Amino acid sequence: MPNRLAKETSPYLRQHADNPVDWYAWGEEAFRKAREEDKPIHLSVGYAACHWCHVMAHESFENPEIAALMNERYVNIKVDRQERPDVDDIYQKVVQMMGQGGGWPLTVFLTPERLPFFGGTYFPPEDRYGRPGFPRLIVALSEAWKNKRQDVLDNAEQFQRGWKSIDERAVGHPQDPPAELPEEAARFFAENTDSVWGGLGGAPKFPNVTCHDLMLRVHQRTQEPGLLAALELTLARMAAGGIYDHLGGGFARYSVDERWAVPHFEKMLYDEGQLAKLYADAYRLTGAAAWRRIAEETCDYVLRDMTHPDGGFFASEDADSEGEEGKFYVFLPAQVREVLGDDAQLFNRAYGVTERGNFEHGTTVLYRAAQLEPLEEAKLAGLREKMLAARNRRVRPGRDENILASWNALMISGLCATYQATGEKRFLDGARKAAEFIDQQMRTTDGGVYRVWNREARVAGFLEDYAFLANAFIDLYESGFEKRWLDRAGELAQRITERFWEGGAPFFTAQDGEPLAHRPRAPYDNAWPSGTSTSAFALLRLAELFGRNDLRERAESIFRTYGEAMAKNPFGFSHLLSALEFARRGPLEIVIAGDGAALVEKVHRTYHPARVLARAADVPIGEGRVPVDGKPTAYVCRNQTCDAPVVSPDALVLS
Repeated sequence: MPNRLAKETSPYLRQHADNPVDWYAWGEEAFRKAREEDKPIHLSVGYAACHWCHVMAHESFENPEIAALMNERYVNIKVDRQERPDVDDIYQKVVQMMGQGGGWPLTVFLTPERLPFFGGTYFPPEDRYGRPGFPRLIVALSEAWKNKRQDVLDNAEQFQRGWKSIDERAVGHPQDPPAELPEEAARFFAENTDSVWGGLGGAPKFPNVTCHDLMLRVHQRTQEPGLLAALELTLARMAAGGIYDHLGGGFARYSVDERWAVPHFEKMLYDEGQLAKLYADAYRLTGAAAWRRIAEETCDYVLRDMTHPDGGFFASEDADSEGEEGKFYVFLPAQVREVLGDDAQLFNRAYGVTERGNFEHGTTVLYRAAQLEPLEEAKLAGLREKMLAARNRRVRPGRDENILASWNALMISGLCATYQATGEKRFLDGARKAAEFIDQQMRTTDGGVYRVWNREARVAGFLEDYAFLANAFIDLYESGFEKRWLDRAGELAQRITERFWEGGAPFFTAQDGEPLAHRPRAPYDNAWPSGTSTSAFALLRLAELFGRNDLRERAESIFRTYGEAMAKNPFGFSHLLSALEFARRGPLEIVIAGDGAALVEKVHRTYHPARVLARAADVPIGEGRVPVDGKPTAYVCRNQTCDAPVVSPDALVLS
């Protein structure tokens, strides 16, 4: 018989509806039961596309004997980290304080007052991998709760002190960051780029987009060749590796090796949005056709396979299909021959398909193993289409159909960047349709935004939802000049200052949000930029467009609050360093008077990471700026100094 999770809208929670575990969703019903029965809480956090979440569910949560122990000794709560990133952030820090790296599944044990006293990630059903078996662990912790209560409460108090210490270390001593900090950080990333395979760090290797975005921004200003060389090496290696889907487009979450060869196959919307923008920006800067192709294919993948009929974008695709990780994506030589016949030899040479393979059971994860002659490359495009059609007849991985405001915003920004770089209208149409979906389905009655939609809107939005959407709506405005999106961005930014701000920077949760064991600020970048750094970007851009110094002062306050932390930890604050780079350069202000399609196209095709763009009629800074001699005119200003108006795209200098 299904448990109470069957009533939830979250795909991840519903995946556990048939477990013999007496699961509760996060909420007062569970907390009240824990208090009344004096039981500790077992909190399990994951998400629908998480491979090891599925493993632990199969090994432990579907096991009747283990489930009986859990039900007898605990109130068991299941949380979707996509719905409740605040809960996830708070309790991830518990695992990190214990000296572990964190991750999912997240397993934390709490008092009935939701104070943590022990945590970890994946636990096997019996002792192995140097980890205690889950049944042994839950019995031991339950006995400690019964018989060594004070020790448990002492542990909980230490974690409370740890939360406070983490926040204090992040803030440090507020100070203005040095102006040269962004370029120093960009050089640091370039110097620490893998000189053979690109990327930062070893296996497992992740696309650290915020770091590479900073390198691109600083290079555009300084023209330091080492920055671009390190970035392009990374872009090339990722695009050639198995982390990139060479048939369908889009990127997997990370590679298990340092060569980007074998991915962990789940595909996350936030990666697609960020990487599409990075490749589109690199194309605008360099003109390299390869970067344009990757940006377009990544966007096309999302529009084709990850889009709700009404326009919103789904959260992820699973790593597994038919119970096997990667089965949807890998090939045997015989499978290629069955589709391509004699042309299989060319395809296999290009994508490294061999009898030995590079993955399980002799299969091959496709990667670019050889460069071909131009005529062979032209033929290869048709072969990819045939192989994609054949692959589409397989059982697809599961799809998490949560529509998340913040992740949709990242994808809207990626689509806008790709549209601006290429002029391909389907990308602007996709961005606009997704924005319409969010504004219609996920807007709160007071002008805010909900966090998640899945048949209905749920959970009040967090800082990243407001900040990412504010930036995405500015991107959408700059792409199509629909003023409603600029106005909506301003409205969301105002909500940030009213509902999230306290002291020198915003919190992750709103002032009127659910009281939690700890109220997090979450200033660090992770797999996507922090809401704090993205708020700084939105405030700076809107300050320029609306002529509002109060918004600029809010952004400057964020820089002061985390000035010391940025200097000590550029990796964790790379996106805030990009915002600082934007602020220190002084935005390049471009105002178009009149229609000016050719002028706008020139601006769109040029990579200038510190520009703002507007129609004169839409913004206060456009006052008095009119067409010259009846011709569409561009007004360009830098650092409070304006160039002469220009009517010709050739005369429009954007340096």
